[in-house]
Amino acid sequence: MGVMAVNDRCVSLLENYDVEVLRTWRGRGCILCETNSGTLILKEYGGHKEKSVFQDAVLGMIKKRGFSEIESIIRNKEGELLTVDSDGVCYILKTYFDGRECNVHDMEECRLAMSTLARLHKASHMEEGLPHPGGSFTVGQEFEKHNRELRRVRKFLREKGQKTDFEIYLMQCYDYFFQLALQTAEDYNRHAGEADGDVPRIVCHGDFQHHNLIFEGDKLCVINFEKCVPDSPVRDIYLFMRKLLEKSDWAKSAGFLLLDAYEKENRLTREEHVQLCYRLSYPEKFWKIVNFYYNTGKAWIPGKNMEKLEKIHLQEKEKINFLQAYKKKYDILI
Repeated sequence: MGVMAVNDRCVSLLENYDVEVLRTWRGRGCILCETNSGTLILKEYGGHKEKSVFQDAVLGMIKKRGFSEIESIIRNKEGELLTVDSDGVCYILKTYFDGRECNVHDMEECRLAMSTLARLHKASHMEEGLPHPGGSFTVGQEFEKHNRELRRVRKFLREKGQKTDFEIYLMQCYDYFFQLALQTAEDYNRHAGEADGDVPRIVCHGDFQHHNLIFEGDKLCVINFEKCVPDSPVRDIYLFMRKLLEKSDWAKSAGFLLLDAYEKENRLTREEHVQLCYRLSYPEKFWKIVNFYYNTGKAWIPGKNMEKLEKIHLQEKEKINFLQAYKKKYDILI
């Protein structure tokens, strides 16, 4: 087996696979390999072994049901899904799609992405015999976890002495978003929480966003199922919609186009619409900015953080207008 072009410790791991490697080169956080079986991608695997077994079973189930535009995991010569290097780091070898990411500024591509997600969900209904994937949070638990973190950071900021311009601005808008987070969690637990934790009907992708949607010609392929988890389809719909709505200043036309594209293929239940409304109501982008600030070095705060904070502050009115229109369209009383 000949390995060329990349002098990297993990390249030697390819010797554990029954493939002929013609050349290798670096990708973003990975090694790409041209082989006699096509182009493959070698990446570090951050999860545990049980999760990789679940992931492989889910990919096989989805393909068996006719959705073929997804990756596959290549087993090593020992029949294992993961290969461990001398430092105990796990790697995974997968098939690779040579194309471009979905363009978030092209609404036709985003509409196709939502239609593809609906077809993916129809092919990922839970079946008996799937391995256990490990723990996951319900919506209510996610809200409560985020709120605990927001409380901790608010206390830290209040007790901090000299503050940067970012921290001063953060404090100015903290109470509004913090109270919104608390109220959304309370309302969710009171009105929708009884359904939280019900047996999930599908396996979600878990990270359905444009980075994991690859156009290979006119075919849209879905990659990186490492975060797949049994849950409501709302988990995937919410993530993709929130990112697109933030980029479009919460334009009603964009939001409803995405929802209509999904529901032409796979109708949501009333309970799922209610859950989606609560998820969109929760100030997750604010929590993400706060969480990033608190968990990184605070001596130097990237200017990008200030821009993001200013943007969500300015977008709040448009977001409220979108949510009101959504509740009216789907007759949601929350």
